Amino acid sequence: MTHPALVPGSVAVITGGASGIGLAAAKRFVATGIRVCIADIGAERIDKALREIAEVKGAGVEQVAGLETDVSKPEDLARLHQFVRNRWGRVDVLMNNAGIQPGSSIFDQQGTWDRVLAVNLGGAVLGTREFVPAMLAAGRPGVVINTGSKQGITTPPGDPAYNVSKAGLKVFTEALQHELRNTPGCQISAHLLIPGFVFTELTAHGRSEKPPAAWTPGQTVDFMLERLNAGDFYILCPDNDVPRALDERRILWAATDLVENRPPLSRWHPDYAPAFAQFAQIAPSGPIT
Repeated sequence: MTHPALVPGSVAVITGGASGIGLAAAKRFVATGIRVCIADIGAERIDKALREIAEVKGAGVEQVAGLETDVSKPEDLARLHQFVRNRWGRVDVLMNNAGIQPGSSIFDQQGTWDRVLAVNLGGAVLGTREFVPAMLAAGRPGVVINTGSKQGITTPPGDPAYNVSKAGLKVFTEALQHELRNTPGCQISAHLLIPGFVFTELTAHGRSEKPPAAWTPGQTVDFMLERLNAGDFYILCPDNDVPRALDERRILWAATDLVENRPPLSRWHPDYAPAFAQFAQIAPSGPIT
């Protein structure tokens, strides 16, 4: 079964499309006959990505485009929308994928918080509000894919601005899907992509070779497409280090902090760490922590 919007002739817009998961998605889409516009920061990065996409077997120059776009600016997204409509007449697939992770602390400079929230959360909100009304009016099958993070669900300590942005994106995407499924005649679905450890510009941290624990962006996109076609809303990706079963235990433990009235982030609290370790012992081969 193929998602009805992910078919030859459809038009996709991918923010953060010049590298990583966005670029891998662009390549997969083009390979199936979907026309793709990537949006990102940096004209040279975009040009390089477009050359890579054009090398995909069967891709033609008329099938790919790119535009420099700051997703935190409504005027940039409006310009992107008009650019794509002028070129191909419509948008069927919106992948709000742009994200940054400069690192943060609670009392970091305000500019760090502002920029992370503006790109990671604001970019998806603005992108959805810019593109989806026209997608609804067209009455065609469509799909919105928002790239979230496991850090927005289990919220590990160490990078609060990023966690807040991705937690907000989870809530926004849930609300969006609820809105869409209750809109009469709507053929658009929304989905939350939740990558595992993926080796990208965002996670490289100076490394030039993929760590064994990480998936490639291509693996992540292949999994995303498989689960989109299956109809999943939460596309919870494993990697080479963390299986889905462990992700599920971590997510359940985080949720029961509230139910059990434990301290927040109790998984990292010395008084509760042993209990979590026991809770996470789910693999036949031995404990998982």
